[in-house]
Amino acid sequence: MSFHVDPEVETRPEPAQRERDRHAYRVQLAYLFDHSSFYRRKLTEAGFPDATDAGDLDGIAALPFTTKDEIRRSQAEHPPYGDHLAAPADGIRRVYSTSGTTGEPCYIPVTAADLGTWSRIGARSYTSAGVRAAQRIVLTYNAGPFVAGAVLDSLTAIGATVIPVGSGNTERVVRAFQRLGAETLACTPSYALYLTEWCAARGLDPAGLGVRRLCLAGEPGGGEAAIRSQLEAAFRAIVTEAMGIGDVSPSLWGECDDQQGMHFCGQDYVHIELVDPASGQPLAWRDGAEGELVYTALRREAVPMLRLRSRDRVVVNARPCPCGRTSVRVRCVGRTDDLLIVRGVNVFPTAVRAVVHEFRPRVSGAVLIRPRITGVRQDQPPTVLVELADAEQPDDGLAGEIETAIRAKLVARMRVELVRPGTLPRSEYKLQLVDYPAGPPETPAER
Repeated sequence: MSFHVDPEVETRPEPAQRERDRHAYRVQLAYLFDHSSFYRRKLTEAGFPDATDAGDLDGIAALPFTTKDEIRRSQAEHPPYGDHLAAPADGIRRVYSTSGTTGEPCYIPVTAADLGTWSRIGARSYTSAGVRAAQRIVLTYNAGPFVAGAVLDSLTAIGATVIPVGSGNTERVVRAFQRLGAETLACTPSYALYLTEWCAARGLDPAGLGVRRLCLAGEPGGGEAAIRSQLEAAFRAIVTEAMGIGDVSPSLWGECDDQQGMHFCGQDYVHIELVDPASGQPLAWRDGAEGELVYTALRREAVPMLRLRSRDRVVVNARPCPCGRTSVRVRCVGRTDDLLIVRGVNVFPTAVRAVVHEFRPRVSGAVLIRPRITGVRQDQPPTVLVELADAEQPDDGLAGEIETAIRAKLVARMRVELVRPGTLPRSEYKLQLVDYPAGPPETPAER
């Protein structure tokens, strides 16, 4: 049986949705020109001095992109929220911030109406991902300062029984399943993998916790076949994914039980584009297409984003879905700001991890990539540290097998070095898979 929050919206034919989005887009553009000095200046400089000149939704690709670096500069020059703030400061009802892992943290202010929008989109996303009313769900995302904490509002709107634990409290997570009869765990892929090892180290069977569903979000990896099969076997549970972006909505995508990619759940509120990561040119939403997601808010008050580059690289599934949802589906294969170009070959760290996971149980699955130099372009093969499983001994033959598999599947040469069990870092939230020698890496957008 399929469940929908807004059946009319979630099963609406694409042409009808496009017509609704055209109207919302025109209204949002007019709002930007009236209330955002950042976008008024940006669009005027690009040759679009008013909302009429900026055109229709069909011509959105002619407008300039917005990047995270621009948002950071805006806030640095016009603290605290930046000159892209489009609502009165006294109308702000909540303020989140980014982690700052790739630069200075950015504030994300939201109005009451924005919070309502987030809640609605998130309810669709997590309902798609299998959350139901009265279902007991353990939430490991912290309520602050990151926008992932706003997922609490969406789960409450669904009617779920939410048990917010936050990160760094694994004993509490386990007790919530053992004592409260929780059924669903919402966490990052890194934490789900960590939890299996945490249980094993204490003689606990993850399958005995009673987890029936894992809703993975926060980073790529939940859709990797090797990781998904490992988690489903360990917990004897179904794994689905959700995905969002803090500057637009913490939840925008949710994967149904068909498990063939995440459905777009932001209809009426957000417009999505697929573009070539290198050229920025638009790509059609055809089945099997691969590109970067670009977002435009259609109903946002505080900090509307126009053509925000997400750096999330996805593969499209445009085939009809048994659940009845008509929106396109995607699988996130990595982030363009994590990308390594090894002798001209694009390599995502998550793809390297997926190859290594195929060698379990001889390896633990933990990996760490150490490039020779700081930067995206690598002229020499990076070293991949691969952690052995507890009972395994160092074996040059195994290292060679993994190197061969990486070369065959990713068309890139990497040097594999086996390390002792327990050597590589684990994470109770998100995990960094690349360890640069020094300094911040150059991003593809800066090349």
